[in-house]
Amino acid sequence: MSDHYETLGVSQHATDDEIKRAYRDLARRYHPDSNPDDARAEERFKEITAAYEVLRDPERRRRYDVFGDGGGTGGRGGGAPGDPFSGFGDLFDAFFGGDPFGSRGRQGGPVRGDDAETVVELTLAEAAFGTTHTLEARLPVECPRCDGSGCEPGTFPTRCDVCGGEGEVRQVRRSILGQIMTSSPCGVCAGTGRRILTQCKDCRGDGRVMSQRTIDVDVPAGVDDGTRLRLAGRGAAAARGGPPGDLYVTIRVTSTSEFERHGDDLLAVRRVGIAQAALGTELEIDGLDGAHTVSVPAGTQPGQLFRIKGAGVPSLRGRGRGDLLVRVDVEVPTKLDDEEAELLHRLAEHRGEAVAPPSKGVFARLRSAFQ
Repeated sequence: MSDHYETLGVSQHATDDEIKRAYRDLARRYHPDSNPDDARAEERFKEITAAYEVLRDPERRRRYDVFGDGGGTGGRGGGAPGDPFSGFGDLFDAFFGGDPFGSRGRQGGPVRGDDAETVVELTLAEAAFGTTHTLEARLPVECPRCDGSGCEPGTFPTRCDVCGGEGEVRQVRRSILGQIMTSSPCGVCAGTGRRILTQCKDCRGDGRVMSQRTIDVDVPAGVDDGTRLRLAGRGAAAARGGPPGDLYVTIRVTSTSEFERHGDDLLAVRRVGIAQAALGTELEIDGLDGAHTVSVPAGTQPGQLFRIKGAGVPSLRGRGRGDLLVRVDVEVPTKLDDEEAELLHRLAEHRGEAVAPPSKGVFARLRSAFQ
């Protein structure tokens, strides 16, 4: 149940005159005579009246402030009339973070809608810099005919006679500690506390219908493969006017042969020949947001890394950007012509390196055969 002070829109320190003035304004706005055929306004009027009945009485207001007990008319977690455990659960929760009697004494309400899941595929650039992705999803939405109430227009729900309008049923069981009260949602009214006698023709009392929805997902910069985004209230509508669930979007980033991602850093692998590695060269790297030139100095070794600061992926937490790392792989030729082989042997001889003796090329072997 909502807080009585919040229901009337006043602070906990409000004076009696402020409470009375707030009640009159709200009662005038939501009175059934001013809102015919509006079930929600009627429910709101009942909440306003119940809150005022508690807060107008000094003794009941004092008990409500201490225990959350409205003196039998409901309150902030107050128990049912005559409940021996009334107020104790809230005190236990305040000190120890839990109510030993479950959700006892808390008036039920419409059950929250189900959460929904979907997957969105993005390119590496979209994941890095963020994007707005539009997706289609078939989800339960609030029935437009009955505005989610489940009632045929012109009719109203009645209080559930099984749970007494509480939305939950309670059971008392014995244990070695004595009697323990437990509660569970009412199965007849689905936890709403109301029963529908004349069901809406479109949703058949559920308050929801299936509909194809177009949803824009704002993807922040820096998401990675497997990142899960939560869109609050964008999931399935709840039955009979309850709050909707959430939509969870899992990001899938399509793989690319250009880069490997490691957190906020990107790794690119480029091949150079042995002469380029030995003598030095320059490489042109196409990054996510433009071209970069990497100077490969003479004597570069296989696997050597070169770092381009700030050319990686923006941090999801907004802490700058990662780096672009370029790993140089030295490519050793597997086939050499006679001239190339001769040059390398001369280099080896000059450096005093032992290598395999040169093999004769095809034409050299033919010349030898006719001599």
